[in-house]
Amino acid sequence: MTTAAYARTVRTESGGPGLLLAHGGGGSVEANFGPVLDALAARHSVVGVDYPGTGGTPKAEEPLELDELADQLVAAADAEGLERFAVLGYSVGGNVALRLATRHPERVTALVLTATFVRAGNRLKLVADLWSELARRGEDELLARLLVPLALSPAALEGLTPAQAEDVVRATAGSVPPGSGDHVDLLQGADLRAEAARIGVPALVIGTTEDLLVPIGLQRELADTLPGARFAELPTGHLPFAERPAEWAELVLAFLGEAGLSEKPAG
Repeated sequence: MTTAAYARTVRTESGGPGLLLAHGGGGSVEANFGPVLDALAARHSVVGVDYPGTGGTPKAEEPLELDELADQLVAAADAEGLERFAVLGYSVGGNVALRLATRHPERVTALVLTATFVRAGNRLKLVADLWSELARRGEDELLARLLVPLALSPAALEGLTPAQAEDVVRATAGSVPPGSGDHVDLLQGADLRAEAARIGVPALVIGTTEDLLVPIGLQRELADTLPGARFAELPTGHLPFAERPAEWAELVLAFLGEAGLSEKPAG
C-alpha cells in the first residue's frame, strides 16, 4: 500500500505532553482539527497524519487498513521524538485511535474519542456504502447533498438561508479529497467491541448529541464498551470543529488536564 505519511506537527516551546490527532473519513488534520489546533498546541506537542488521499498524502493503491493508519501515526510520533502520547480521534479516526491503543498499548496515555463508534451499525454502514459509491463515481455534488444534512445539526442547517445552504453544499463538494471513498470503506464490517473492552487507559467519549451521521446511541455504546470511560455530551452535529470548536477544545483539555496529561497554560 502506498502510504507516504504527511505529518503536520505543532509544538509548544516547553515541549508539552504528546497528543496525536486521528482525523475523520473525507477529512484531514487541517479540516477536522484546524479550528482547535492552536488551543491544543498551547499545552501539547501535537502530531497529526493525513491519511492516503487527503492533505499532502498520495492516494492509496490498495484498500486502507486500520493497522497501517495506526502505525503511520506512531511513526510520526517517533519522528518527533514522542515516546508516549494521548490520542484524539474524530469520527472514523476514533477507530484508528482504538486500533492504535491495542497495537501499541505501552505508548498510549489516554484516549479522547469524538463523534465516533465502536461498531458501524446498519444505518451508518448504509450511508457509508452510498458515500463510497458516489466518491468512486466522482459525484462530488451529490455526495455533498447527502452529507451536509447529515453532518450539520438541524439547528445549524435550518439557521442558514437557502442561498447559504447551497454555498455550503458547493464548498463541501469542492473539498472532497480523492481518498474520501477509501476512508469510509474502513467502515466495512467495523466492529471493535472485543478489542475496545481490553483497553485500560483513561478514556473520554464526547458524544455529539445532534449528530445525524453517527447516532448518539452508537456513541454511548462506545463509552459503555471502554472500561471506565467517561462520557460527555456536546450539543452539536457531526462537525464540532465547525459548530462548537471552543467547547470541544475545552472538553478535551479539561479531561487531559485532570488526568495529569495536559500542560498548564503559561501565566
